[in-house]
Amino acid sequence: MRKGKNISFGARGGWWVVAQAPVMLVAAGLPPWTRAAWAFRPDHPLQALGWILFVVGVVLAWSGVRTFGRALTPFPRPSDNAVLRQQGVYGIVRHPIYAGLILGAIGWALAWMSWPGLVYVVPLAIFFDRKAAYEEGWLRRKFRAYPSYQKKVKKLIPWIY
Repeated sequence: MRKGKNISFGARGGWWVVAQAPVMLVAAGLPPWTRAAWAFRPDHPLQALGWILFVVGVVLAWSGVRTFGRALTPFPRPSDNAVLRQQGVYGIVRHPIYAGLILGAIGWALAWMSWPGLVYVVPLAIFFDRKAAYEEGWLRRKFRAYPSYQKKVKKLIPWIY
């Protein structure tokens, strides 16, 4: 097996990264484009909830990014020198970056009062669930402790899923 940078783009899961760009662009652009005419009424409770969920999602994703630091890679395949993270936010959910992006997208859609944006969260969540499943195949092969970690910590929704 070839090491590190010699592994092809596809073998590193690069097509997942390519697919993620338009998926995220739609999640960001659809809510403002399809917002309710009365969007941004500061007294509307759904908008307030939306902003709260958006901020919590960003914090969750950022916490996942910070835990990895320079070891973070956009590719689903872990690097040769990867270390299994099970502490901090990774002790609450196995994929906090994906979970944070999903939660942030829910909040973003609610903040804009965009029902099409809210509906779009379903395919977004399916995309990240499938990407996480793909990634976990490599994680199980790389880390002997990963199966027990999977049993203890849920994939995307703490204590539920």
